[in-house]
Amino acid sequence: MIGYAVLIAYYHREWNRIKEVGLPDALSINATNAEETRNGTRISLIIPMRNESKNISGLLESLKRQDFPVELTEIILIDDHSTDDTWQLISAYNQPGYIRAIRLQDIAGLSPGSFKKQAISAGIDIASGKLIITTDADCSFQPQWLSTIVACHHATGSVFIAAPVRFRTKNSFLSIFETLDFITLQGITGASVASGFHTMCNGANLAYTKAAFIEADGFNGIDHIPSGDDMLLMYKIFRKHPDKVSYLKARQAIVDTSGADSLRTFFNQRIRWASKAVHYDDKRIFWVLMTVYLVNVSFLIAGIASFWKTNYFIFFLLMLIAKLLIEFPFVNRVAMFFGQQRLMRYFPFMQPFHIMYTIIAGWLGKFGSYEWKGRKISNHGKRIKGT
Repeated sequence: MIGYAVLIAYYHREWNRIKEVGLPDALSINATNAEETRNGTRISLIIPMRNESKNISGLLESLKRQDFPVELTEIILIDDHSTDDTWQLISAYNQPGYIRAIRLQDIAGLSPGSFKKQAISAGIDIASGKLIITTDADCSFQPQWLSTIVACHHATGSVFIAAPVRFRTKNSFLSIFETLDFITLQGITGASVASGFHTMCNGANLAYTKAAFIEADGFNGIDHIPSGDDMLLMYKIFRKHPDKVSYLKARQAIVDTSGADSLRTFFNQRIRWASKAVHYDDKRIFWVLMTVYLVNVSFLIAGIASFWKTNYFIFFLLMLIAKLLIEFPFVNRVAMFFGQQRLMRYFPFMQPFHIMYTIIAGWLGKFGSYEWKGRKISNHGKRIKGT
Protein backbone atom coordinates (compact mmCIF):
# COMPACT_ATOMS: atom_id res chain seq x y z
CA MET A 1 0.00 0.00 0.00
CA ILE A 2 2.91 2.35 0.64
CA GLY A 3 4.19 1.84 -2.90
CA TYR A 4 0.69 2.49 -4.23
CA ALA A 5 0.45 5.69 -2.21
CA VAL A 6 3.76 6.90 -3.62
CA LEU A 7 2.58 6.10 -7.16
CA ILE A 8 -0.70 8.00 -6.85
CA ALA A 9 1.05 10.93 -5.14
CA TYR A 10 3.42 11.06 -8.10
CA TYR A 11 0.54 11.12 -10.61
CA HIS A 12 -1.18 13.83 -8.55
CA ARG A 13 1.92 16.01 -8.51
CA GLU A 14 2.63 15.57 -12.21
CA TRP A 15 -0.99 16.27 -13.17
CA ASN A 16 -0.88 19.54 -11.24
CA ARG A 17 2.38 20.48 -12.95
CA ILE A 18 0.92 20.27 -16.45
CA LYS A 19 0.22 23.75 -17.77
CA GLU A 20 -3.39 24.03 -18.84
CA VAL A 21 -4.14 25.81 -22.08
CA GLY A 22 -6.88 28.31 -21.26
CA LEU A 23 -9.35 30.23 -23.39
CA PRO A 24 -7.04 33.20 -24.10
CA ASP A 25 -4.50 30.76 -25.53
CA ALA A 26 -7.19 29.10 -27.63
CA LEU A 27 -8.37 32.45 -28.97
CA SER A 28 -4.85 33.25 -30.14
CA ILE A 29 -4.94 30.17 -32.35
CA ASN A 30 -6.54 32.16 -35.18
CA ALA A 31 -3.11 33.60 -35.94
CA THR A 32 -1.72 30.09 -36.14
CA ASN A 33 -4.49 29.13 -38.53
CA ALA A 34 -3.69 32.09 -40.77
CA GLU A 35 -0.04 31.08 -40.91
CA GLU A 36 -0.97 27.50 -41.67
CA THR A 37 -3.30 28.65 -44.44
CA ARG A 38 -0.41 30.47 -46.10
CA ASN A 39 1.82 27.42 -45.75
CA GLY A 40 -0.83 25.06 -47.07
CA THR A 41 -0.48 22.53 -44.23
CA ARG A 42 -3.41 20.13 -43.99
CA ILE A 43 -4.81 17.78 -41.35
CA SER A 44 -6.46 14.43 -42.00
CA LEU A 45 -9.12 13.28 -39.59
CA ILE A 46 -9.34 9.46 -39.62
CA ILE A 47 -12.55 7.90 -38.25
CA PRO A 48 -13.00 4.11 -38.48
CA MET A 49 -16.53 2.91 -37.77
CA ARG A 50 -18.57 -0.27 -37.54
CA ASN A 51 -22.36 -0.26 -37.16
CA GLU A 52 -22.45 3.42 -36.24
CA SER A 53 -25.43 4.57 -38.30
CA LYS A 54 -27.10 6.16 -35.27
CA ASN A 55 -24.05 8.35 -34.58
CA ILE A 56 -23.04 9.54 -38.05
CA SER A 57 -25.31 12.57 -38.27
CA GLY A 58 -24.28 13.90 -34.85
CA LEU A 59 -20.60 13.23 -35.59
CA LEU A 60 -20.58 15.22 -38.83
CA GLU A 61 -22.65 18.05 -37.38
CA SER A 62 -20.12 18.38 -34.57
CA LEU A 63 -17.26 18.41 -37.08
CA LYS A 64 -18.94 21.08 -39.17
CA ARG A 65 -18.82 23.42 -36.16
CA GLN A 66 -15.02 23.33 -36.03
CA ASP A 67 -13.30 26.71 -36.37
CA PHE A 68 -10.31 25.21 -38.18
CA PRO A 69 -10.24 26.16 -41.90
CA VAL A 70 -12.25 23.75 -44.02
CA GLU A 71 -9.74 24.08 -46.85
CA LEU A 72 -7.10 22.57 -44.57
CA THR A 73 -9.31 19.79 -43.26
CA GLU A 74 -9.74 16.31 -44.70
CA ILE A 75 -12.21 13.87 -43.12
CA ILE A 76 -11.79 10.20 -44.00
CA LEU A 77 -14.57 7.85 -42.86
CA ILE A 78 -13.79 4.13 -43.03
CA ASP A 79 -16.58 1.56 -42.83
CA ASP A 80 -15.35 -1.60 -41.11
CA HIS A 81 -17.65 -4.35 -42.42
CA SER A 82 -20.80 -2.79 -40.97
CA THR A 83 -23.95 -4.87 -40.98
CA ASP A 84 -26.27 -1.87 -40.70
CA ASP A 85 -26.61 1.04 -43.13
CA THR A 86 -23.44 2.83 -42.02
CA TRP A 87 -21.90 2.63 -45.49
CA GLN A 88 -24.97 3.98 -47.24
CA LEU A 89 -25.05 6.94 -44.88
CA ILE A 90 -21.38 7.93 -44.98
CA SER A 91 -21.09 7.43 -48.75
CA ALA A 92 -23.86 9.99 -49.16
CA TYR A 93 -21.64 12.55 -47.40
CA ASN A 94 -18.79 12.24 -49.92
CA GLN A 95 -17.50 15.71 -50.69
CA PRO A 96 -14.33 15.89 -52.83
CA GLY A 97 -11.45 17.53 -51.02
CA TYR A 98 -13.26 17.52 -47.66
CA ILE A 99 -15.09 14.28 -46.78
CA ARG A 100 -14.17 10.89 -48.21
CA ALA A 101 -15.79 7.54 -47.39
CA ILE A 102 -14.17 4.16 -48.05
CA ARG A 103 -15.05 0.55 -47.24
CA LEU A 104 -12.51 -1.72 -45.64
CA GLN A 105 -13.95 -4.76 -47.42
CA ASP A 106 -13.19 -3.13 -50.78
CA ILE A 107 -9.45 -3.11 -50.06
CA ALA A 108 -7.69 -6.17 -51.46
CA GLY A 109 -5.05 -8.17 -49.62
CA LEU A 110 -6.25 -7.68 -46.06
CA SER A 111 -5.95 -10.66 -43.72
CA PRO A 112 -7.87 -11.35 -40.48
CA GLY A 113 -6.43 -9.38 -37.59
CA SER A 114 -7.10 -6.00 -36.09
CA PHE A 115 -9.71 -4.54 -38.38
CA LYS A 116 -9.54 -1.15 -36.66
CA LYS A 117 -5.80 -0.90 -37.27
CA GLN A 118 -6.38 -1.89 -40.89
CA ALA A 119 -9.05 0.80 -41.18
CA ILE A 120 -6.76 3.48 -39.75
CA SER A 121 -3.89 2.37 -41.98
CA ALA A 122 -6.17 2.48 -45.02
CA GLY A 123 -7.16 6.01 -44.11
CA ILE A 124 -3.57 7.13 -43.58
CA ASP A 125 -2.54 5.58 -46.91
CA ILE A 126 -4.79 8.00 -48.78
CA ALA A 127 -4.47 10.92 -46.34
CA SER A 128 -3.09 14.15 -47.76
CA GLY A 129 -2.63 15.83 -44.40
CA LYS A 130 0.63 16.31 -42.54
CA LEU A 131 -1.05 15.74 -39.18
CA ILE A 132 -3.25 12.69 -38.59
CA ILE A 133 -6.01 13.02 -35.99
CA THR A 134 -8.04 9.99 -34.92
CA THR A 135 -11.33 9.75 -33.08
CA ASP A 136 -14.43 7.53 -32.86
CA ALA A 137 -17.83 7.79 -34.48
CA ASP A 138 -19.72 8.23 -31.20
CA CYS A 139 -17.73 11.33 -30.23
CA SER A 140 -18.57 15.03 -30.20
CA PHE A 141 -16.23 18.01 -30.12
CA GLN A 142 -15.99 21.62 -29.09
CA PRO A 143 -15.51 24.13 -31.94
CA GLN A 144 -11.86 24.76 -31.04
CA TRP A 145 -10.90 21.06 -30.86
CA LEU A 146 -8.92 20.83 -34.10
CA SER A 147 -7.45 24.31 -33.77
CA THR A 148 -6.18 23.58 -30.28
CA ILE A 149 -4.52 20.32 -31.35
CA VAL A 150 -2.84 21.99 -34.31
CA ALA A 151 -1.65 24.85 -32.10
CA CYS A 152 -0.15 22.33 -29.67
CA HIS A 153 1.62 20.57 -32.52
CA HIS A 154 3.22 23.80 -33.73
CA ALA A 155 4.00 25.19 -30.29
CA THR A 156 5.69 22.03 -29.00
CA GLY A 157 6.97 20.36 -32.16
CA SER A 158 5.33 17.15 -30.94
CA VAL A 159 4.95 14.30 -33.40
CA PHE A 160 2.47 12.50 -31.12
CA ILE A 161 -0.17 14.20 -28.97
CA ALA A 162 -2.43 12.48 -26.44
CA ALA A 163 -5.49 14.59 -25.71
CA PRO A 164 -8.32 14.41 -23.12
CA VAL A 165 -11.47 12.30 -23.42
CA ARG A 166 -14.60 12.58 -21.28
CA PHE A 167 -17.57 10.27 -20.83
CA ARG A 168 -21.07 11.69 -21.15
CA THR A 169 -22.63 10.82 -17.81
CA LYS A 170 -26.18 9.63 -17.21
CA ASN A 171 -27.99 9.37 -13.89
CA SER A 172 -27.34 5.69 -13.38
CA PHE A 173 -25.02 3.69 -11.16
CA LEU A 174 -23.13 2.21 -14.11
CA SER A 175 -22.65 5.56 -15.84
CA ILE A 176 -21.38 7.30 -12.72
CA PHE A 177 -19.13 4.36 -11.84
CA GLU A 178 -17.47 4.12 -15.26
CA THR A 179 -17.09 7.90 -15.48
CA LEU A 180 -15.23 8.04 -12.18
CA ASP A 181 -13.06 5.14 -13.26
CA PHE A 182 -12.35 6.85 -16.59
CA ILE A 183 -11.53 10.17 -14.91
CA THR A 184 -8.84 8.33 -12.95
CA LEU A 185 -7.42 6.79 -16.13
CA GLN A 186 -7.40 10.18 -17.85
CA GLY A 187 -5.51 11.72 -14.95
CA ILE A 188 -2.92 8.96 -15.08
CA THR A 189 -2.67 9.45 -18.85
CA GLY A 190 -1.93 13.15 -18.55
CA ALA A 191 0.49 12.77 -15.66
CA SER A 192 2.44 9.86 -17.18
CA VAL A 193 2.75 11.35 -20.66
CA ALA A 194 3.65 14.86 -19.52
CA SER A 195 6.33 13.55 -17.15
CA GLY A 196 7.63 10.90 -19.52
CA PHE A 197 7.02 8.24 -16.86
CA HIS A 198 5.31 5.87 -19.29
CA THR A 199 3.14 5.95 -22.41
CA MET A 200 -0.65 5.99 -22.23
CA CYS A 201 -3.44 7.41 -24.39
CA ASN A 202 -6.95 6.90 -25.76
CA GLY A 203 -7.71 6.46 -29.45
CA ALA A 204 -10.76 8.72 -29.27
CA ASN A 205 -8.48 11.77 -29.20
CA LEU A 206 -5.03 11.34 -30.71
CA ALA A 207 -2.84 13.25 -33.13
CA TYR A 208 0.41 12.22 -34.78
CA THR A 209 2.28 13.23 -37.88
CA LYS A 210 1.99 11.03 -40.92
CA ALA A 211 5.78 11.07 -41.17
CA ALA A 212 6.14 9.69 -37.62
CA PHE A 213 3.61 6.94 -38.37
CA ILE A 214 5.54 5.90 -41.46
CA GLU A 215 8.90 6.12 -39.69
CA ALA A 216 7.61 3.83 -36.92
CA ASP A 217 6.45 1.37 -39.61
CA GLY A 218 2.82 1.93 -38.71
CA PHE A 219 1.08 -1.01 -37.10
CA ASN A 220 3.53 -3.60 -38.41
CA GLY A 221 4.50 -5.93 -35.61
CA ILE A 222 1.32 -5.21 -33.65
CA ASP A 223 -1.21 -5.73 -36.42
CA HIS A 224 -2.14 -9.20 -35.12
CA ILE A 225 -3.40 -7.73 -31.83
CA PRO A 226 -7.11 -6.79 -32.01
CA SER A 227 -6.75 -3.68 -29.81
CA GLY A 228 -3.85 -1.31 -29.24
CA ASP A 229 -4.28 1.07 -32.16
CA ASP A 230 -3.57 3.80 -29.63
CA MET A 231 -1.13 2.80 -26.86
CA LEU A 232 0.90 0.24 -28.78
CA LEU A 233 1.36 2.67 -31.66
CA MET A 234 2.21 5.44 -29.21
CA TYR A 235 5.10 3.45 -27.79
CA LYS A 236 6.44 2.66 -31.26
CA ILE A 237 6.55 6.39 -32.02
CA PHE A 238 7.86 7.19 -28.53
CA ARG A 239 10.88 4.95 -29.12
CA LYS A 240 11.72 6.99 -32.21
CA HIS A 241 10.95 10.41 -30.71
CA PRO A 242 10.96 10.25 -26.88
CA ASP A 243 11.17 14.04 -26.59
CA LYS A 244 8.37 14.75 -29.05
CA VAL A 245 5.43 13.04 -27.35
CA SER A 246 3.16 15.30 -25.32
CA TYR A 247 -0.17 15.60 -23.53
CA LEU A 248 -2.58 18.42 -24.37
CA LYS A 249 -4.26 19.69 -21.21
CA ALA A 250 -6.88 21.97 -22.72
CA ARG A 251 -10.63 22.00 -22.07
CA GLN A 252 -11.18 23.14 -25.65
CA ALA A 253 -9.57 19.88 -26.78
CA ILE A 254 -11.77 17.55 -24.69
CA VAL A 255 -13.60 14.95 -26.76
CA ASP A 256 -16.91 13.68 -25.37
CA THR A 257 -17.79 10.05 -25.96
CA SER A 258 -20.54 7.64 -24.98
CA GLY A 259 -20.14 5.23 -22.11
CA ALA A 260 -21.35 1.65 -21.98
CA ASP A 261 -25.10 1.13 -22.25
CA SER A 262 -25.05 -2.10 -20.21
CA LEU A 263 -22.93 -3.93 -17.65
CA ARG A 264 -22.03 -6.51 -20.30
CA THR A 265 -20.77 -3.82 -22.68
CA PHE A 266 -18.84 -2.17 -19.86
CA PHE A 267 -16.99 -5.37 -18.95
CA ASN A 268 -16.32 -6.22 -22.59
CA GLN A 269 -14.75 -2.80 -23.05
CA ARG A 270 -12.60 -3.02 -19.92
CA ILE A 271 -11.53 -6.60 -20.67
CA ARG A 272 -10.53 -5.43 -24.14
CA TRP A 273 -8.43 -2.67 -22.60
CA ALA A 274 -6.87 -5.06 -20.08
CA SER A 275 -6.03 -7.60 -22.79
CA LYS A 276 -3.42 -5.22 -24.21
CA ALA A 277 -1.27 -5.40 -21.09
CA VAL A 278 0.58 -8.57 -22.10
CA HIS A 279 1.60 -6.89 -25.37
CA TYR A 280 3.11 -3.72 -23.89
CA ASP A 281 6.74 -3.28 -24.91
CA ASP A 282 6.75 -0.36 -22.49
CA LYS A 283 7.33 -2.46 -19.37
CA ARG A 284 7.03 0.61 -17.15
CA ILE A 285 3.27 0.66 -17.57
CA PHE A 286 3.13 -3.12 -17.21
CA TRP A 287 4.63 -2.89 -13.73
CA VAL A 288 2.33 -0.01 -12.83
CA LEU A 289 -0.67 -2.12 -13.82
CA MET A 290 0.72 -5.09 -11.91
CA THR A 291 1.14 -2.95 -8.78
CA VAL A 292 -2.42 -1.68 -9.00
CA TYR A 293 -3.75 -5.19 -9.60
CA LEU A 294 -1.90 -6.70 -6.63
CA VAL A 295 -3.13 -3.93 -4.34
CA ASN A 296 -6.70 -4.74 -5.31
CA VAL A 297 -6.11 -8.48 -4.90
CA SER A 298 -4.88 -7.78 -1.35
CA PHE A 299 -8.32 -6.33 -0.58
CA LEU A 300 -9.95 -9.52 -1.82
CA ILE A 301 -7.65 -11.65 0.32
CA ALA A 302 -8.29 -9.53 3.41
CA GLY A 303 -12.03 -9.58 2.77
CA ILE A 304 -12.14 -13.36 2.48
CA ALA A 305 -9.91 -13.80 5.54
CA SER A 306 -12.24 -11.61 7.60
CA PHE A 307 -14.87 -14.37 7.53
CA TRP A 308 -12.59 -16.42 9.76
CA LYS A 309 -10.97 -13.72 11.88
CA THR A 310 -12.39 -10.34 12.91
CA ASN A 311 -8.97 -8.70 12.92
CA TYR A 312 -8.76 -9.12 9.17
CA PHE A 313 -12.05 -7.28 8.75
CA ILE A 314 -10.65 -4.33 10.69
CA PHE A 315 -7.54 -4.49 8.53
CA PHE A 316 -9.76 -4.55 5.42
CA LEU A 317 -11.62 -1.41 6.56
CA LEU A 318 -8.37 0.40 7.34
CA MET A 319 -7.04 -0.47 3.90
CA LEU A 320 -10.25 0.76 2.30
CA ILE A 321 -10.04 4.08 4.15
CA ALA A 322 -6.38 4.41 3.19
CA LYS A 323 -7.19 3.75 -0.48
CA LEU A 324 -9.86 6.43 -0.41
CA LEU A 325 -7.57 8.98 1.23
CA ILE A 326 -4.81 8.21 -1.26
CA GLU A 327 -6.93 8.45 -4.40
CA PHE A 328 -9.53 11.12 -3.63
CA PRO A 329 -7.32 14.26 -3.88
CA PHE A 330 -5.87 13.16 -7.21
CA VAL A 331 -9.14 12.10 -8.83
CA ASN A 332 -10.86 15.23 -7.53
CA ARG A 333 -8.30 17.46 -9.24
CA VAL A 334 -8.77 15.64 -12.54
CA ALA A 335 -12.57 15.77 -12.17
CA MET A 336 -12.32 19.55 -11.75
CA PHE A 337 -10.55 19.83 -15.10
CA PHE A 338 -13.25 17.76 -16.83
CA GLY A 339 -16.09 19.67 -15.13
CA GLN A 340 -17.31 16.52 -13.38
CA GLN A 341 -16.41 17.29 -9.78
CA ARG A 342 -20.04 16.82 -8.71
CA LEU A 343 -19.57 13.08 -9.22
CA MET A 344 -16.92 12.92 -6.50
CA ARG A 345 -19.61 12.65 -3.82
CA TYR A 346 -20.19 9.11 -5.09
CA PHE A 347 -16.51 8.22 -5.11
CA PRO A 348 -16.30 6.73 -1.57
CA PHE A 349 -19.29 4.44 -2.18
CA MET A 350 -17.83 3.10 -5.44
CA GLN A 351 -14.63 1.77 -3.84
CA PRO A 352 -15.76 -1.85 -3.12
CA PHE A 353 -17.23 -2.17 -6.60
CA HIS A 354 -14.08 -0.74 -8.17
CA ILE A 355 -11.89 -3.29 -6.38
CA MET A 356 -13.95 -6.23 -7.61
CA TYR A 357 -14.23 -4.88 -11.15
CA THR A 358 -10.45 -4.35 -11.35
CA ILE A 359 -9.78 -7.93 -10.28
CA ILE A 360 -12.34 -9.47 -12.63
CA ALA A 361 -11.47 -7.35 -15.69
CA GLY A 362 -7.75 -7.84 -15.15
CA TRP A 363 -8.10 -11.61 -14.86
CA LEU A 364 -10.35 -11.96 -17.90
CA GLY A 365 -8.11 -9.62 -19.88
CA LYS A 366 -5.35 -12.19 -19.42
CA PHE A 367 -7.25 -15.47 -19.57
CA GLY A 368 -10.74 -14.76 -20.87
CA SER A 369 -12.43 -13.44 -23.98
CA TYR A 370 -14.59 -10.50 -24.93
CA GLU A 371 -17.04 -9.39 -27.58
CA TRP A 372 -16.70 -6.07 -29.32
CA LYS A 373 -18.65 -4.64 -32.26
CA GLY A 374 -20.17 -8.06 -32.92
CA ARG A 375 -16.79 -9.84 -32.94
CA LYS A 376 -15.81 -12.52 -30.45
CA ILE A 377 -12.14 -12.29 -29.49
CA SER A 378 -10.25 -14.72 -27.26
CA ASN A 379 -6.76 -16.01 -26.46
CA HIS A 380 -5.28 -12.52 -26.72
CA GLY A 381 -6.77 -11.96 -30.14
CA LYS A 382 -5.51 -15.18 -31.76
CA ARG A 383 -9.02 -16.20 -32.69
CA ILE A 384 -11.58 -13.79 -34.13
CA LYS A 385 -15.14 -14.70 -34.96
CA GLY A 386 -17.23 -12.45 -37.15
CA THR A 387 -16.32 -10.21 -40.05
